[in-house]
Amino acid sequence: MKSKVIVFPGSNCDRDVAVAIKKISGSEPQMVWHKETSLSNSDLIIVPGGFSYGDYLRCGAIASTSPIINEVVKKANEGVPVIGICNGFQILIETSLLDGALIRNNSLSFICRDVYIKSENQTSIFTKKTNIAKMPIAHNEGNYFASDETLKKIVGNDQVAFKYCNQEGEITFQSNPNGSLENIAGILNDRKNVLGLMPHPERAAESALGCDDGKYIFESILS
Repeated sequence: MKSKVIVFPGSNCDRDVAVAIKKISGSEPQMVWHKETSLSNSDLIIVPGGFSYGDYLRCGAIASTSPIINEVVKKANEGVPVIGICNGFQILIETSLLDGALIRNNSLSFICRDVYIKSENQTSIFTKKTNIAKMPIAHNEGNYFASDETLKKIVGNDQVAFKYCNQEGEITFQSNPNGSLENIAGILNDRKNVLGLMPHPERAAESALGCDDGKYIFESILS
């Protein structure tokens, strides 16, 4: 699998996701600096987590104008699988590859802890091997918001990839860590080849990290 990991100033999960992909796929991802302009021969593109440009202006806003983003959008529109994790999710929303917005957590504070998520869509290339999974979150602006019209559209088109849940898979108010509408933790684009999610699967991809539930997302793509 020829995978590419985009690197921005302030990225801090790019190496984590590269290690996870190499361990699971056996192939070394290519690290692509944000000023580059080509993503040729890509089977998978990852926009990793971190604090691109220090989260100045608005999370993901400055990174979304980087030269490589034009190529990310082009490849996504051609059907290449693209994953945006945490800050990467924020960047993909800023590019309009994904619908809605990610706003300040309802607690108005940074959250860093393990959560449980449940697959809502179990047919996409990212989710067909996942069900209930434990993964860490680490964000200040992970509260998913959308207009009534947009929410109706993504729900109706089966674009909700993951929802926050409890350990038994029950989707409850108490299991929602940040106030996201309908407990949404991750969404897909119309074509289902672009995934954005706030939890970090790369930080839960092997048992040495305390949990390996995150590996199923990457294994799902491989399969």
